[in-house]
Order: sequence, then C-alpha cells, then structure tokens
Amino acid sequence: MKNQVELIGFYGSDLTHACSAWTSTSRELTAEKIARVPALLKMLAENGHHTPFEKSVLHFLIRVDTATHIHLLKHRIGVSINGESARYKELMEPSACIPMDWPSDLADALAHHFHRSVELYRDAIVSMEAHGIGRKRAKESARLFLPYANQLTLDVSFNWRSFHHFLGLRNKPDAQVEIQKIASEMLQIVRLIDNNPFKHTISAFGY
Repeated sequence: MKNQVELIGFYGSDLTHACSAWTSTSRELTAEKIARVPALLKMLAENGHHTPFEKSVLHFLIRVDTATHIHLLKHRIGVSINGESARYKELMEPSACIPMDWPSDLADALAHHFHRSVELYRDAIVSMEAHGIGRKRAKESARLFLPYANQLTLDVSFNWRSFHHFLGLRNKPDAQVEIQKIASEMLQIVRLIDNNPFKHTISAFGY
C-alpha cells in the first residue's frame, strides 16, 4: 500500500499573509492595496521577512511508513504532529509501504516479511497477556516486532513558513523517495484548493 495524503482543513490565504505584514502600517484594505498583494508577498519571501507567513494553517491527515514518520518528526517549529497510539489502539488492519521502484522479488519478500511480523505482533500480545502483562503494555511493546514498512496514521499541521521549510528539505530530488513524494503531493493538494487561496504565496516562494 502506498503512503497517502489528505488535506482535511486550512486557514488563511494570500490576503491573510498580506494583512499580517500590513499590521506595521495599516490593515485597511483598498482595491489598490489588494492589487499589490502578489508583489508584496514576493518581496517578503525574497527578503526573508517570513513572519507574516506564520498566520496560516495547512492541516493534513497522512498514512506513512515509520521511516517517513521519523523524517516528519524532525520538523518541529510551526509544525504539529499527532499519531495513532500503540497503547490505546491495537493495529487491527496493519498495512505496509512497499516501494514501487523495487524489483518484484524484493517487493514480494518485504510483503511476506511484513505479514509474518504482523502475526508475531498479534501472537506477542496474546502471550504477554497470558503471562499477566497488562493489555496496554502488551500492545505498545508488541509493536517492536513490526518493521519500518509499517504504516501509521498521522495528523499533521503546518503554518506556511514551516511548510516552506519542510518543502525546502523534503521536496528535493536528493530527499528519500517516500518523504519526497509526500511533500510533493502536499504541495499539489494545496495548489488545487478551491479558488486557489495561496496562489500568490506559492508563486512568491518559487513553487
């Protein structure tokens, strides 16, 4: 199963970023000022005046492998990440990320390995409970049988400034393929929001 991205909400727009910048002068909007929004955002982006871009929120629900989860956790400033709990939620239908660029024999081997790991995970929970270990502890520790391919569901939000930093590191040809695809898909989803509310912000940062 490939990793997945869904936009579940957003706040703000190009005008939100512009109005934040105009707080230092006047937030009163006129037709002339609205017409200057694209140029203003470009100037702010190019000159490193990125604080106004913290006033928006992009909120995603994603399902990714453990390695990609670790990459995401390295982004902390302006980023909020919450994931499913191994203690409170038993993995009833575990899924694995099988790389699309692998030879078929390796992909099949990983799928088999993952299936066996899930069996060991479930057997371990039963065995630990039989030995008097509490179910919460059994669930959270049995996941040690699961490989990096195991997928987790994560709730992730960025402000635009942190999203730009994320894209700058992860939406690059030399980034790990799985995180690069997540970053690229996130950007494409934002481009396709109805009425394109971040059109000029996207352009200002050169995307």
